[in-house]
Amino acid sequence: TIYSRVKNMGDDSRRIPSLKPTKGWIYRKFGYYESPFTNTIQMHRGIDIVGKRGQPIVASADGVVIFSGLKGGYGLTVEIDHGNGYITAYCHNKGNVVEVGDVVKRGQLIAYMGNTGRSTGTHLHYEVRYNGKYIDPEPFLLIEEF
Repeated sequence: TIYSRVKNMGDDSRRIPSLKPTKGWIYRKFGYYESPFTNTIQMHRGIDIVGKRGQPIVASADGVVIFSGLKGGYGLTVEIDHGNGYITAYCHNKGNVVEVGDVVKRGQLIAYMGNTGRSTGTHLHYEVRYNGKYIDPEPFLLIEEF
């Protein structure tokens, strides 16, 4: 399991995206869904966590910021490379507080929740990629509080 893998990694476990990046409940899960914009079935490549406008979003693991800015339908986005094949994305932000090249620690503030880009309301769209492949972030949310 992911938990046993992370538990046995020691300090390297800080680079596995195992911290829930914000408070709130998961509104939309990873997988296929009917898009409210096109009414067609599409792949949802992350999870949507509903919260309040302006609430903190933190890095789910240690890493380096590789993108911070506007990214099409994702709106204001932060992407972090964790140096081990994992990249995480934090989208629809109200504001980003990190820049490309910043070294971040798990639990560090990186953005504030918003409703930018192609969005139906205030939330965090959170993605995890491993070696370029989108994977379900939910099994990684092992640590609730930051």
